[in-house]
Amino acid sequence: MSGVNDIRSKFLDYFASEGHEIVPSSPLVPRNDPTLLFTNAGMVQFKNVFTGAESRPYNRAVTSQKCVRAGGKHNDLENVGYTARHHTFFEMLGNFSFGDYFKEEAITLAWRLITKEFGLSPDRLLATVYADDDEAFGLWKKIAGLPDHKIIRIPTDDNFWRMGDTGPCGPCSEIFYDHGDHIPGGPPGSPDEDGDRFIEIWNLVFMQYEQETPDRRLDLPKPSIDTGMGLERIATILQGVHDNYDIDLFKALIRATEDAIGAKAEGDAAPSFKVIADHLRALGFLMADGVMPSNEGRGYVLRRIMRRAMRHANMLGATKPVLYRLVPALVHEMGQAYPELGRAEQLIAETTEAEEQRFGRTLTRGLALLEEATEGLTAGASLPGETAFKLYDTFGFPYDLTEDALRPRGLTVDRAGFDEAMAGQRAEARKNWQGSGDATDERVWFGVRDRVGVTEFLGYDTLVADGSVGAIVVDGKEVDELTSGEAALVFNQTPFYAEMGGQAADHGVAVAGGARFVITDVAKAADGIFVHHGRLESGAIKLGDALTLKVDPARRDHIRANHSATHILHECLRRTLGDHVAQKGSLVAPERLRFDFSHNAPISPEDIAVIETHANDRVRENDTVDTRVMAIDEARQSGARALFGEKYGDEVRVVSMGRNRADDGAPANTRFSVELCGGTHVARTGDIGLIALTEEGAVSSGVRRIEALTGEAARAYLSGERARLRAVASALRVSPADAASRVEALMEERRRMERELEDAKRKLALAGPGQADAARQVAGVSFVGRVVDGLPGKALKGLADEARQAAGSAVVAIVGTAEGRASVVVTVSEDLTGRFDAVALVRAASEALGGKGGGGRRDMAQAGGPDAGKAEDAIAAIVAVIEQG
Repeated sequence: MSGVNDIRSKFLDYFASEGHEIVPSSPLVPRNDPTLLFTNAGMVQFKNVFTGAESRPYNRAVTSQKCVRAGGKHNDLENVGYTARHHTFFEMLGNFSFGDYFKEEAITLAWRLITKEFGLSPDRLLATVYADDDEAFGLWKKIAGLPDHKIIRIPTDDNFWRMGDTGPCGPCSEIFYDHGDHIPGGPPGSPDEDGDRFIEIWNLVFMQYEQETPDRRLDLPKPSIDTGMGLERIATILQGVHDNYDIDLFKALIRATEDAIGAKAEGDAAPSFKVIADHLRALGFLMADGVMPSNEGRGYVLRRIMRRAMRHANMLGATKPVLYRLVPALVHEMGQAYPELGRAEQLIAETTEAEEQRFGRTLTRGLALLEEATEGLTAGASLPGETAFKLYDTFGFPYDLTEDALRPRGLTVDRAGFDEAMAGQRAEARKNWQGSGDATDERVWFGVRDRVGVTEFLGYDTLVADGSVGAIVVDGKEVDELTSGEAALVFNQTPFYAEMGGQAADHGVAVAGGARFVITDVAKAADGIFVHHGRLESGAIKLGDALTLKVDPARRDHIRANHSATHILHECLRRTLGDHVAQKGSLVAPERLRFDFSHNAPISPEDIAVIETHANDRVRENDTVDTRVMAIDEARQSGARALFGEKYGDEVRVVSMGRNRADDGAPANTRFSVELCGGTHVARTGDIGLIALTEEGAVSSGVRRIEALTGEAARAYLSGERARLRAVASALRVSPADAASRVEALMEERRRMERELEDAKRKLALAGPGQADAARQVAGVSFVGRVVDGLPGKALKGLADEARQAAGSAVVAIVGTAEGRASVVVTVSEDLTGRFDAVALVRAASEALGGKGGGGRRDMAQAGGPDAGKAEDAIAAIVAVIEQG
């Protein structure tokens, strides 16, 4: 029963048998506490339950909570590897009562578990209580039978828990295990308490007060219980060892590391193996929960953890990437309890390998430069902060790695000097920034970024999260409080997507107490902060307030579907039209999608049908949409396509969806669409529902545009098209299937009737009254001039040609009128073209009709004009030109 997995299960099952709900671990990125960088205790996910802001369908709970302490005020990173119990990642076992049982049952449950179920000897155990908590003191005597000297009163805050300056709080009672007098150290509260003999294994928090003000504390109407026991610590005791790294879990990870590196975890090498085993857990679980290595925020903490492990692998002799080969061992040991680890195994391994390759180049160069910079320094000396900053800024060598590399030589780093150099660089960047001409000077956002840091985007995994207000900007100026009107808010973290890469921003609300801020747009500014534009509907918002940010889920769902559909359409277009197809722009909005691409001709209806069919084939496959983070060069080498208008850093998100089939001209079961993209997407292609292409046309030379709808919008569009088809079929008195052929027949019949009507009008015009007398002599030549009504201009040429043939040697002018306009055609027989130019004659007629110009040849020309009432004047104008000679 002493294996880590057995201990975890035993703990959960024990409390489940006592009426507790087994609640899965919450993610390492807190959704409900913006003050925390990472989840660092079991109670974090229940914070709102304890404060009364949230209710659950149970009043007892038990968890095994994933925790990380590697950044901010909770940072154990530098101690890992050099002590027996420090970790970056650890598991916190805990049982909770929300206004149900209190001190007596909490102590009873704890004592029974560790002495009866876990079998620890009561002689090895002692408890602490807060100095004036007589009730807890008495309960330990009554329930556990501990003598007075083993119930130690602690007067400090170590035994009084607070959620913050105000809010729930209460005394603690800690359970300690005595490893024996052969190990140095004294009991808690003694001068030697920092030794390793007495180790705290469980902390019981009795949440019984409400701190209203620093000087006012009230009793809670429903006292509650929050406990925390480190799984690694209790496993150490149950497995009869003194060092956390000697338990079965770590021994397995260390053995895998020994095999991968080809070295033994002994002597001076032992701390490095501990670092790798610990950091492997942290990097694996952080990536499984959506944190990716970067240069800011949580991603930077992850990168520090990864690079510290890589540095220690290098110290053990590893010259090639090795950490990524340890991921299967991690999944084997912990994947059953945490399925998300197995689901993300490929992502973790690939991301780790890419980071190792990149860091290998940085490490080789950085260590050489560090060696040169510290030449001549002796133990106790300090590396100038400016030099450390140069290594970081110019060569990408992190500060903490510089510190870690110098520690074995007894050297330190001037941190103040490093921070001063960093501040100077940021000041210079702000000074040199020229501005964008926006209404709000972006220098405001640079200042906010320096003070608050970049915004952590949580929206890949959640639509609701708490965020702390870091800046309030009204009319381009920062203010401390918003009481009404429009403003822009910046939070330390957000689930809201800022408009980027063609994807529209999320909308939603930010709420807290009586405050309600409606978010109508989100923009990215100063290379990393998300600016939430909107209007305060009620209440007031101050700097530092924690607000719950809620994305409009329906809008996000529509955007996700349209974005994933855009990727599928891009690949369908390329495979149907050719490899020259490349994105030239896009719009991903909640109601539709638009995709611009390189192509120099209209897409035929047949190709449109093929593209739409292939796209919906991928939708119906309902394949997973996978996201990986890779080095940019590796991503491009893998065939991932870059999207137009996006900027890419060293790491990129690679989004894959759909599967190739044997007839696709690509290896079967490989991914259909693979693109670099920072946007949000559906979980499976089936979530798109349906893709309907609605329009296709030209944007500019060589660029076409296709528009489409998805999901319910696509269904409504197609339903409307079907209704219109049925209406047309009903009017034609045929079935919908025969409507197209019936319309084509009617169109052909109309064209035939139009031809027949035109022929009849022409014959009627030629055979009209006075036709025999139509030719007259003008300046010694025969002239035929005639006005006809109802004939279009295209029919006049044939009519004029027939009249000229009938007249022989002659000049013929026909003026046709229709719908208030007039057209004129003039023909000149071949024997007269030396004297008369049809173009000059028709231009004279056009001027009479109110038109300009005309064109053709000397023997035939045509023109027109807007005034049909001047038809006879046009004939007279031609006669006048002939008379002039």
